[in-house]
Amino acid sequence: MTSTSPSRPLLIGHRGASGYRPEHTASAYLLAFEQGVDAVEPDLVVSSDGVVVIRHENEISGTTDVANHPEFADRRTTKVVDGVTLDGWFTEDFTWAELATLRCRERVPELRAGNAAFDGTERMLRLHDLLQLVDEWNAAHDKPVGLVIELKHVDFLLRQGHDLVALMLTELAERGWDQRPELLTIECFEIDPLDRLREMGTPARLIFLMESAGSPPDQISKFGAEAHEYAWYRSDAGLDALVGRVHGISLSKRDLLVVNERRHAIGVQDIVARAHARGLLVFTWTLRPENGFLVPGFRSGAHRAEWGGWRDEWRLILSTGLDGVFLDHPDLLNEVL
Repeated sequence: MTSTSPSRPLLIGHRGASGYRPEHTASAYLLAFEQGVDAVEPDLVVSSDGVVVIRHENEISGTTDVANHPEFADRRTTKVVDGVTLDGWFTEDFTWAELATLRCRERVPELRAGNAAFDGTERMLRLHDLLQLVDEWNAAHDKPVGLVIELKHVDFLLRQGHDLVALMLTELAERGWDQRPELLTIECFEIDPLDRLREMGTPARLIFLMESAGSPPDQISKFGAEAHEYAWYRSDAGLDALVGRVHGISLSKRDLLVVNERRHAIGVQDIVARAHARGLLVFTWTLRPENGFLVPGFRSGAHRAEWGGWRDEWRLILSTGLDGVFLDHPDLLNEVL
């Protein structure tokens, strides 16, 4: 799965075309296909009966109507997931049959009121469902769409008795995606699942996701306070340690920028050049046009939902020469290339 030219990074529809439809819905993915993406990005979690479910998080009160189902009121609970205390409803406490009764909702309706108009119209998807959508699209079009799969909370779910890596691999094999390395990328904020996939010889490109701060949750589980921080992995020593383990890294866009004391961007970091010098690819997440998501210096207007100076922000980020970008509005990328 390669970009079409040196100046055009891989175009990845972030949870589909989630700037136009509620994320991870069939309509969001189909719209992303139509807008010319190279790949789409599903986030994977799991149901209590081992079905691989597509949701941004295993806690689903913000993206489904679960709170409106009185039959599930007693499922509300509090959990500590990757060090964060969350109150709500969690996919691993429901069977897939139960999850299938829920309907999706816009995650940030205050920023995307247009998306909220589609609340309640679509059900959640399984990985199986998305593979079918992609296969049907690819069978009818010359340019194939790939997958950039994100494994969520792998260490946490393993401690709950769910091996997300194994479940995903089974699903991929059943539809022949274990034979499509040119279309398959797997990413994770944890390093052990990627090591495991590499050691198994999984035919996919492996990408290590990094938060701006903190440490990989699986490394905290193993090493506690001694775990390397994400910032260390962005250092020369950290990048050296990733060579041969993964094919690339995926960074928050803010970690590509040099900012001043007002948090305004005044230049770009050298992380892309340093990674490229070691043969590592670099992706970034997530390019979005709304003020609420832009670096402060690029915001304009009075409201977080308004579109600010996104073209200038995106051009600065793209000037680093990175290899892939995640976008909620895939059709906008051509405006800045």
